[in-house]
Amino acid sequence: MAPTMSKLSARRGGVVRCQASSKGSSPLLNTVVAAPSDVLIPAYCDDTTRTLRRKTRTVTIGNVKVGSEHPVVKQTMLTTDTRDVQATIDEAKRCADAGAEMVRITVQGLREAEAAMEIRNGLFKDGYDTPLIADIHFNPKAALKVADAFEKIRVNPGNYADGRKKFEEITYEDPADYQRELDDIEETFTPLVLKCKEMGRAIRIGTNHGSLSARTLSYFGDTPKGMVESAFEFARICRKHDYHNFVFSMKASNPLVMVQAYRLLASEMYKEGWDYPLHLGVTEAGEGEDGRMKSSIGIGALLLDGLGDTVRVSLTEAPELELAPCAVLTALGEKAVAGYETAVPFEEKMRDFRSYDRREVELPEQREGDSLDYRGICHRDGSVFGSLTVDAAASMSESQLYTNLGCKTVVGMPFKDIATVDSIYFTDGGVPPSSNAELRRTFRRLMESNVHVICDEAALTADPMDGAVAVYNLSALDGSAPSLPEGCERFAVRFNGMEDAAAFETLAAMCKSPESRPAVLLAQADTSKGSRMHTMRRAFELVKASGLDVPVVHVALYEDGEVTLDEFVIRTGGEVGGCLVDGLGEGVCVKTDAVPMDDARRISFGLLQGCRMRNTKTEFISCPSCGRTLFDLQEVTAQIASRTGHLPGVSVAIMGCIVNGPGEMADADFGYVGGAPGKVDLYVGKEVVKRAIPNEEACDALIDLIKEYGRWKEPDSEEEEAEAVAA
Repeated sequence: MAPTMSKLSARRGGVVRCQASSKGSSPLLNTVVAAPSDVLIPAYCDDTTRTLRRKTRTVTIGNVKVGSEHPVVKQTMLTTDTRDVQATIDEAKRCADAGAEMVRITVQGLREAEAAMEIRNGLFKDGYDTPLIADIHFNPKAALKVADAFEKIRVNPGNYADGRKKFEEITYEDPADYQRELDDIEETFTPLVLKCKEMGRAIRIGTNHGSLSARTLSYFGDTPKGMVESAFEFARICRKHDYHNFVFSMKASNPLVMVQAYRLLASEMYKEGWDYPLHLGVTEAGEGEDGRMKSSIGIGALLLDGLGDTVRVSLTEAPELELAPCAVLTALGEKAVAGYETAVPFEEKMRDFRSYDRREVELPEQREGDSLDYRGICHRDGSVFGSLTVDAAASMSESQLYTNLGCKTVVGMPFKDIATVDSIYFTDGGVPPSSNAELRRTFRRLMESNVHVICDEAALTADPMDGAVAVYNLSALDGSAPSLPEGCERFAVRFNGMEDAAAFETLAAMCKSPESRPAVLLAQADTSKGSRMHTMRRAFELVKASGLDVPVVHVALYEDGEVTLDEFVIRTGGEVGGCLVDGLGEGVCVKTDAVPMDDARRISFGLLQGCRMRNTKTEFISCPSCGRTLFDLQEVTAQIASRTGHLPGVSVAIMGCIVNGPGEMADADFGYVGGAPGKVDLYVGKEVVKRAIPNEEACDALIDLIKEYGRWKEPDSEEEEAEAVAA
């Protein structure tokens, strides 16, 4: 049965908050409640039109307070062998000095638990009172022991009480069989709950998408719904004993799954009347820019919705390096200030957070008599537009410009590659001047290679450019086909998110005629008046309500000095990715003067890949190192990436151990996993296919496995690329 609904109250933005009885332990239902407008809108945050922190209770972790009345807390996880007490103390101090407000340490067994008190006392002796978190998997005895020393215990509901390490499917013909397993969990988990209550310790109930129990997988499947119920089983035990000093997490390596799971968790807590804080993280995000991008998409989208009270950015790097991106993300989430909302109030009715559905759009078509092939303006899987100014274009050599756009060349002529921008948008309002014949020739070559040029209508009227796409402001359209500048055969429409419904309805009516249908819409939010993500949510309400099926490209231009490179990755991931994870948009055009054009292009493709839209390179699911890791993760990840990074559409999981579960392999085609000291196991999907391969042979064995399954191709040489183009 669903929870008993006892109170309904309307919330701003069409969200409905439902407070329900905390009684009952039956599996969750996908329940939504009706807003006053009779539109079914599920509630997962206090307000979907602005960043308003979800109200939570305060959880005490040592000297740190976690909850909505306190700043978002930054944390990281150590990589040392926990039994090496001094090394662990030293690394914890480096992390604290770098800004970590809590530090997590792996505790595999009793020997690590025995070292815990020495670590705690050693840090106290050196003047560090940073709370320590024990990371527990499979070992309730170690959890009980380490609670004497550490301020918080992280338990994984998927393996804390389930002894099974093989994730076999179970058939529950009798509901009593399922209940007996729940009773076993309660018997195993209760001693830790009672001890933490007695000692004032905190618990994190940390569900991981990759390590759901066999019971949960069999009953719910590999779903966000199963992740939430797995956590709730443990939370109900805590509540039964009047213990409330705990937080939740819903981690996954796929940002879309992660966002959906946290939102569902928050929604179900609203129904139950619960107010526990949330720890946010994208697990096994990887390293470098890709790891930061995936983390910013998942964590940033949630923080902008007011969800999240403590954060960890999991990177395959030294743990102290996780703190800088943590700081940028927490700052993003703390923009709950006047103005960080949509500029125009609206009521959200069209978006369903429980499912990821991309809009059905019609890409530009070729017409009889066209002088160019316009089908390449947008890409079916997600478009990347390069942002350019006239001065910047004129300052580059022809070959440099081609390189920055991601083009390959054959005898000096450009051609489109897998990671070439689809179109170029002159964001300064200008057009390459006809007085510069060499520059015009360069852009004509690009257009003939299907890289299109988009310029403002006024600039093209003043200085026509054959084949360019003219941009009109939505507010300037009157319902009839615009009179295109000389030489233009296609047009685009730009909106800032503050237009009224009539403007979008007018545009939708225009689209019924091929001649008055724009090739693309440019969503260029006016951020001087409101939050980019919330303003675009409002715009997409109107886009969907009008029935528009033209592809939309998000244009996010950051002012000079506004962001650094790291901030650029995280801001675009949160603010633009926060829309894309809901299927709101079909492409990106991002720019800041602090980031070179080639880097902005690479980041754009990384953003689309992180949002599971368009793959242009191998996807790596790479865990951060910890005391359980059985090989040098950074070295191995770099080695595998250097040899397999040219396989777009292929995903490889690189994990130091199997503790996060073969379920994480479900999001990867192949898995490279530490199975024992000096040995590696190889997976295809969830299934291990080769065991105990010596470390020095494992990378070659992985490549052989990729070849065996028909997913390998040799890297193209420049000569082969040239021959392919000529053919």
